[in-house]
Amino acid sequence: MATISNRNNKWHVRVRRSGQPTVAKTFLIRTDAEKWARSIEIEIDRGTYINTSFAQKTLFKDLIQQYLKEVTPTLRGAPEDTYRLRKMMRNPIAELNLTELTPNKIANYRDERLKEIKPNTVIRELAYISSMINHARREWGLGIINPVAQIRKPSQPQGRERVLNDVEMNRLLQELEKINPFLKPLCEFALETAMRRGELMSLLWVNVNFEKSVAFLPLTKNGDSRYVPLSTKAIKILKLLPRDIEGRAFPLNKSSVSVLFLRASRRAKVEDIHFHDLRHMALTRLSSRFTNILELAAISGHRELKMLQRYVHIKAEDLAKKMG
Repeated sequence: MATISNRNNKWHVRVRRSGQPTVAKTFLIRTDAEKWARSIEIEIDRGTYINTSFAQKTLFKDLIQQYLKEVTPTLRGAPEDTYRLRKMMRNPIAELNLTELTPNKIANYRDERLKEIKPNTVIRELAYISSMINHARREWGLGIINPVAQIRKPSQPQGRERVLNDVEMNRLLQELEKINPFLKPLCEFALETAMRRGELMSLLWVNVNFEKSVAFLPLTKNGDSRYVPLSTKAIKILKLLPRDIEGRAFPLNKSSVSVLFLRASRRAKVEDIHFHDLRHMALTRLSSRFTNILELAAISGHRELKMLQRYVHIKAEDLAKKMG
C-alpha cells in the first residue's frame, strides 16, 4: 500500500508490500507522486519490479572495490585481475552510480578503449564488468539489468599465423642458448608439447612419468587438470635437463621468459614472433599427425573446438596433396 504525505512543500511516497523492502521517493507535484506509486504497486504485483535503491547509492568504483575484496582473491588469476580492475577504477566510468551504468555508457566506454588498446583486451574488460554486475545481482541484491549483455562486443581479431622456418628457428635457438641454458630446451619442449607458458613453468619432476611418456598438469588455465603426451624428443629434452632443487623442470621466472624470448629474437633478427606463437606452431604441426580433432584438443587442453581452430593453421596446398 502507498502512503503519500506532504512535508516542506514536497510529496513523500512510501510503497509497502509484504515480503518486499519499502520503496520511497519524493516529488514536487502530488499527481506525479500518485502516478509513480501506482506504477510501483503494479510492478510489484506483477513480479517485475526491480529495486534500484542500492544501485543508485553505489558508485561503480565502490562495486569494483567490494569485488576486489571479496571475490578476486578466490580467483586463479588474482594478481592480473587486481591490476586490471584497479586500473579500471581510475577510468571516468568508475565515478558513475550503478543506475547510470547504461548500455549506452558501456558502449561509449568500449569505443573509447578501442582507441587505446587491442580488441581482445577490451573484450576482457567487458567480461570483467559483466562478471562483477552478475555477481552483485546474485549475491548483493543489485537491482539493475546487466548492460554489457545489451551491447555489441568487439570483433575477435584473426588468429596469428606466424610460423618460423627452419633457418629462423635455428638462429633463435642459438641466441636463446646464449642467454640462459634452460631457454633453448624450454622452447624445444614447447614445440613438442604445445603447452602454455604457465604450464611449462609449473611443470614438476614428480608429475613427469617417463615410463608412460606423460606429464601431469594438476591445474591448467581453464581450471582443469590434464595429462600431456610426451614424444620421444620431448622425453630426451627432459632427460638432458639438470634437476633443480625447487623440483621444477624449467626453473625460470614466468614473466621474464617472454622478455628474454623477445631479446633473443631481436638478436637473431627474427621479427614478429612471441613466445605464445610456439603453441600455434606446435598445434599446427601436431594437426598433421592427429587428424581427430578431439585427440588434438586433449593434447592442447582446449575446451572449445572453435578456439582450437584459431591456433591450428592448415595450408590449402597441404590439403591438396592429400586429395591426390
